[in-house]
Amino acid sequence: MSRETLYLLPGLLCDADSWRDVADRLSPEWDVISAGFFQQDSLEGMARWVLDNAPERFSVAGHSMGGRAAMVLMRLAPERVQRLGLVDTNFPPATPEEAPKRQVLIDAMRERGMSALTELWLPPMVGRSCRANPAMMARMATMVERCPSELFESQIKALLGRPEVFSVFQTIRCPTAVICGREDEWSPVEAHVAMAEAIAGSELTIIEDCGHMAPVEQPQAVADALARMMRRPAEGQS
Repeated sequence: MSRETLYLLPGLLCDADSWRDVADRLSPEWDVISAGFFQQDSLEGMARWVLDNAPERFSVAGHSMGGRAAMVLMRLAPERVQRLGLVDTNFPPATPEEAPKRQVLIDAMRERGMSALTELWLPPMVGRSCRANPAMMARMATMVERCPSELFESQIKALLGRPEVFSVFQTIRCPTAVICGREDEWSPVEAHVAMAEAIAGSELTIIEDCGHMAPVEQPQAVADALARMMRRPAEGQS
């Protein structure tokens, strides 16, 4: 019997390393594929990349920007998705105030290189415990700094052009895990509660001592929540 496939989609400035510890915990039971840096400049482009590369039926979990891409994927081809995981992500479209704030990061990156983002962008993304862990912060800084600058700008373009997706939630019928770090300041708990309430039968998991980068900060808790999702029967299974 062939094993089921789970795609793990990364967030802004993240690659497969952000999911490494989660993938290691899940791979004994499922075929886990961790995507690298997204190079597309739209969320639909990211979603279509998954659809072009995934098997006919698969499960998907997305972190942050990857979660937004997974939401778009659910609009494009819900019949192909067996299970869905949304991790430290959000759903509102961009506001007029968002573009100038993101431009500050782009300008700093252009002036000082990707290391500027490890100083300005990264610390607010993680919880207090992670900020006090030099090895964990160094690992994430290395990941951020190996992201090519042009990809960062493409990803910002994708996020600023994100579509409305809340209406998608009421159409989701597959087993769904909604996961959030308690200390996530970028995609707060309240947003995940709203998502879980809108998606019928979803399971909400709030992870303590954890910020926005839950797959790196608390991989065991994320893996446990996704494992519960993967063990729930998908449509057509018993």
